[in-house]
Amino acid sequence: MTFQRARSDEQREIRRRAILDTAAAMLDEMPVAELSLNELSRRVGLAKSNVLRYFESREAVLLELLDDFLATWLDELAAELAVGIEAKASPEVRAGQLAEVLSRSLAERMVLCDLVGAQGGVLEHNVSVEVVKRHKRSSHAKLEIMVALVRHHLPEVGDGAETFCLMSLISAGAVAAYDPPPPSLLAAYADEPELGALQLDLRDALRTSFTATLVGVLPRV
Repeated sequence: MTFQRARSDEQREIRRRAILDTAAAMLDEMPVAELSLNELSRRVGLAKSNVLRYFESREAVLLELLDDFLATWLDELAAELAVGIEAKASPEVRAGQLAEVLSRSLAERMVLCDLVGAQGGVLEHNVSVEVVKRHKRSSHAKLEIMVALVRHHLPEVGDGAETFCLMSLISAGAVAAYDPPPPSLLAAYADEPELGALQLDLRDALRTSFTATLVGVLPRV
């Protein structure tokens, strides 16, 4: 891909979008930690200095991608919850169904989980105050959407919905780092099966955690 000099707002937006789309495609091939600005520049067909005209750092690119991925996921999650939760079921049943849908949905989106996992320790570093503020405003708006979805299907969770949603995303990012395990760890589990107790499956681990949390905050009758 080769670009001529961008001379209009439309051309600049096309180039900016191309950078984001290229980075997204790279994340289908490699984890967040391996995506470099040099390789991104090469693939998008721009000098590194030109990429930095649109995004101040690699981390700024990935933060914007995280915002995009969260928006897409929340749109899809709304439909998944509408299908997966029985409106007339008891609170305990709906809590279990919510945990099932949410854990499955996140486990199917490993790139999103990887980005969330890198957010605090990596992505929010090497960026300006303005970039962080813009990202946090966007993240807060998306958190409110997720909270509204949880409260719609499980109103009994009450004021605990916001904390649950925030911790759900953080948990998904943290646990995703362990799944899938590297070949060396799989070999160790094969040699010593008792070590397999330490192996985490993302979907199962999240479902167990989400279920325990939701049921735990339901009011006791």
